[in-house]
Amino acid sequence: MSDPVIALFMLGIFLFIILLGFPVAFTLMAMGIMFGYYAYFDPGRMWRAYDRAVRADADQLTQIQLWIEGLFNNRIFDLFVNQTYSVMDNDVLTAVPLFLFMGYIVERANIVARLFHTLNIAARHIPGSMAVAALITCTLFATATGIVGAVVTLMGLLAFPAMLKARYDTSLASGVICAGGTLGILIPPSIMLIVYAAASGVSIVKLYAGALLPGLLLAGLYVVYVIGRSMMQPHLAPKPSRAEVGEFTIGQIVLRLLTSFFPLAFLIMAVLGAILFGLATPSEAAAVGALGGLVLTFAYRAFTWQRLRESVYLTLRTTAMVCWLFVGSWTFSSVFSYLGGEQIISEFVTGLDISPVVFLIMAQIIIFLLGWPLEWSEIIIIFVPIFLPLLPHFGIDPLFFGILVALNLQTSFLTPPMAMSAYYLKGIAPPHVQLNQIFKGNYPYLAMVLFAMVILYNFPGITFWLPDLIYGR
Repeated sequence: MSDPVIALFMLGIFLFIILLGFPVAFTLMAMGIMFGYYAYFDPGRMWRAYDRAVRADADQLTQIQLWIEGLFNNRIFDLFVNQTYSVMDNDVLTAVPLFLFMGYIVERANIVARLFHTLNIAARHIPGSMAVAALITCTLFATATGIVGAVVTLMGLLAFPAMLKARYDTSLASGVICAGGTLGILIPPSIMLIVYAAASGVSIVKLYAGALLPGLLLAGLYVVYVIGRSMMQPHLAPKPSRAEVGEFTIGQIVLRLLTSFFPLAFLIMAVLGAILFGLATPSEAAAVGALGGLVLTFAYRAFTWQRLRESVYLTLRTTAMVCWLFVGSWTFSSVFSYLGGEQIISEFVTGLDISPVVFLIMAQIIIFLLGWPLEWSEIIIIFVPIFLPLLPHFGIDPLFFGILVALNLQTSFLTPPMAMSAYYLKGIAPPHVQLNQIFKGNYPYLAMVLFAMVILYNFPGITFWLPDLIYGR
C-alpha cells in the first residue's frame, strides 16, 4: 500500500477503536506512535551507532545495547515529546483551567439556585415563566462554566423537578434543560472556542466577538419558542398561582435581582468585556474570573474547603483530558499529514468542483454525524483540523467556519441515539421520566439549531459585525 492509503487506513482503524469504547486521547497517542514509527522508520539513522560498533568490532554486549537503543531512536518519539511540550506551553490553553475553575466554584456556591428562584419570580407574568427562567438561568450559568454535563445536571436537580411539580409537560421541561445546558459551548467565554482557537490559529478574542450574537440569537429563539408554545398550548406550561410564586413587591424583586442575577452577570460581562476590548488577555481575564467566582462564594457565605477541593479536582481532571487530547491529536495529525492523508483528502474534495456553500453544507453534515459517537472536544481537536486547510481554497473565513461548527455541535448533545444531555438529565430525573420523553422534548430545539445555522449561512454579517466593529477588518 502507498503511504496515503496507509494514512486513510490509520484513520479508519482509529474510528473503529474509539467506537469500541477505548479512551480517545490514549488511542490517538498509540495510533500516532505506531504508524509514526512506520512513517519515520530509517534504519540508517536509527542504527548508525550500532553499525559503527560492528565495524569497530566492539564487544557483543555493547552491540546488543546499541541495537536496542536504535529501536527507540525513531523520530516519532522526538515528535511526541515536542508536541507534549508545545501543548503544555500553549498560552491560549492556559485560560482553560481558569475558566473551568470559575464555573465549578460558581456551581458549588448555590448561586444558581438563588438565580433561578429570582428569575422565576420576576418572569411570573410571562407565559411559560418557569421554563423561561430556566432557559435564562441555563444561558447565564452555561456561559460561566462552559461544561454541558455540569449545567444539565445542576439545572436538572434544581429546575426540572420544580417544573414537573408545577404540572409542566415532561417533554417541554426536559427540552428546556437539555437545550439550555448546551449553550455554554457557544456563548463566550466558551471553553470550546478556546480549543478551536488553539487548533486553528484564529484569534480567540475575535472568536468570542463573533460568537456572541449567534449565541444570543440561539438563546433568543429558544425563549421565543417556549413563550409561543405556552401561549398556544397553555396546558403544557400552566400559569403559576400566587400561592405557588408568593407575593412580592417590585422593590423586593429588584433587590433579589441585585443580589442574585447581577453579581454573576457582572462577573461574566467584566471577564468578557476585558477580553473583547483588549484590557486583558484571555488568560488574565480568566484568572480574574476565577478570583471573582471565589469572591462570590464568600459573599454568599457558601465557601467551604470541601467545595474548593472538589472544584480544583474537577478542574484538573477536565484540563488533563483536554491537554492529552491535544497531545494525541497533534501527534496523530502530524503522522497522518506526513503520510499524505491530508493531501489525498484535499485533492479529493477540490476535485469535486463544488461551490463554497456546498462544501460548508458537506462539512457540517459530517460534523453533525460525528457528533453522535464523539464528544465536541474530540471533533474539534481531531476532525476539524482536516477541514481547515481546505478553507482558503473555498474562500471561507476560519472564524465563520468555527462559529458554524460551534452552532452545529449543539446538535451532538440533542440528537439520539447519543444525545449526551438527554442521558445527563435521565441520570438524575425522577424514575417516571422516560428517555423517549426527553428525546421528544429535544427535537424542537434541534430544529431551531438547524434554523439558526441557515440564518447564519444567509446572513454571515451576524458573525462578522461585532469583530469588525471592535477590531476593524
